[in-house]
Amino acid sequence: MASTSAAAGAERPVRGLLLQKLCGDEGLFALGASVARVVQLASSDDEGTQSLAYYVLSDVALTQKILRLSNTPTYRTANGTAVTTISRAISLLGFNNVKTTALAMLLVDTLLNSKHAYSVRVELEAALCASLIGRELARLSFYQGAEEASISALFKNIGPLLIASQEHERFREICALVADGKHTQGQASQMILGSSFDVLSAAVLREWKIPDVIVRSLSTLPPGLQKVAVNRQEWMRQVASFSIDAAKLLARPGDAADSPEGRALHARFGAALGVELEQLGKLFAAVRAEMTSLLESMNLGPQTPGEDAGGGLPNVLMLATMDAGDKGKDACYPSGKPTNARELLLAGVQEVTQMRAAGHSKMNELIQTVLETLYRSMGFRFATVCLKDARSGLYRGRLSFGEKHIERQAGFQFPIAPANDLFHLAMENDADLMIADATAQKIRELLPLWHRTLLADAHSFIVLPLVVNSARLGLFYADRIHPAPEGVPPDEASLIRALKGQVLVALGA
Repeated sequence: MASTSAAAGAERPVRGLLLQKLCGDEGLFALGASVARVVQLASSDDEGTQSLAYYVLSDVALTQKILRLSNTPTYRTANGTAVTTISRAISLLGFNNVKTTALAMLLVDTLLNSKHAYSVRVELEAALCASLIGRELARLSFYQGAEEASISALFKNIGPLLIASQEHERFREICALVADGKHTQGQASQMILGSSFDVLSAAVLREWKIPDVIVRSLSTLPPGLQKVAVNRQEWMRQVASFSIDAAKLLARPGDAADSPEGRALHARFGAALGVELEQLGKLFAAVRAEMTSLLESMNLGPQTPGEDAGGGLPNVLMLATMDAGDKGKDACYPSGKPTNARELLLAGVQEVTQMRAAGHSKMNELIQTVLETLYRSMGFRFATVCLKDARSGLYRGRLSFGEKHIERQAGFQFPIAPANDLFHLAMENDADLMIADATAQKIRELLPLWHRTLLADAHSFIVLPLVVNSARLGLFYADRIHPAPEGVPPDEASLIRALKGQVLVALGA
């Protein structure tokens, strides 16, 4: 009886030792930092899109997963052209979709690698599915910035996720209490942990420095029918609660919307969220299709109960086996250049050509896509586009990808005034340069001091001048820290020039 009254009482703060364990772990601390960075990325202008592209490209595994998602049947463009750049993926999927998907993939990569893989997987799938439901509800909303609800929905389950991963025995005790039918999840977690999962989730997100508007959306709703929200904050609370409940319902076989539980869920939230019962069925069908694509992009096959007991990770091992059998696709020369550079460049040329043919891409987007294609296809460590700034009398780096791209872009500038160095000579002669070994004496003699200082370890690089009607507008530059004796064969060189040509045509238009 005492435990029941305790559960019914006011929720207490999360125990310090538990919070310290969940947030102090090195892996979870890194996860929190990464999550905070993605959540705080701006979405109001081109800078937000560029920042998100930079972040995704800094993580090879995340890049591959986002591109796989972009190329699943759910999202693939109507003409079937492959999506090969993150810039294009953001354009196709939408900024907020990629942002939420990146957060989901960070959770998967950090938390699924656990000896309690099955339990963690169940909670992860609920979180992923909830984020998709939240996104669908955001599309129906008139609130500005409604897409943020998908992040709230994703994080609504962070408490159970972390406990399943880090405190599995307590997680099992909570599940057992809920399974006997006498306690809600909130009551059971209060009894075992000293605080509800919702309070725990909020405490963790505060430790991770997540914006307060998202943290507040995780608080528990009052029981019973929900009324139409009076403001965006209350609406986000409703979306987060509905989404996680609906996600757990969708995990079961059968028609979720037409089940007794589905009708009860609709009765509680339908009027508040403006969703008819028939509309709910369509929403669930759309989410199931998107969930399939999302799991495919992460190489997560069907899960099997009992994975925890064996102590192994069949899904992770299967993924490793799949990667091992596909090494040819990811093979590189010692320089870092992919052996399938031609195929990657060709896909990029097709993507850029399609962008221009569609007629609605901005110059900035076009240049960013070309730069990213060069960066990924050729295995460069740093790539930038340097454009003329007549006011300052300098050529300046404007967009960049790769290691330390912010500080290197800031230092990548040189006078417009003619000089007898490699960069001016390339532009004066409109000559595309592919330098295989930058340490060769004759090459070093032509490198200006600013380049030898800023990029002292660049051992191979390319320079692609942007010259339109004899006007020297700037150049593309990209480098590696290793020599590239394999060079650039004629077919790859033609594709690189074709990429540059698309930019020149747009600049001259």
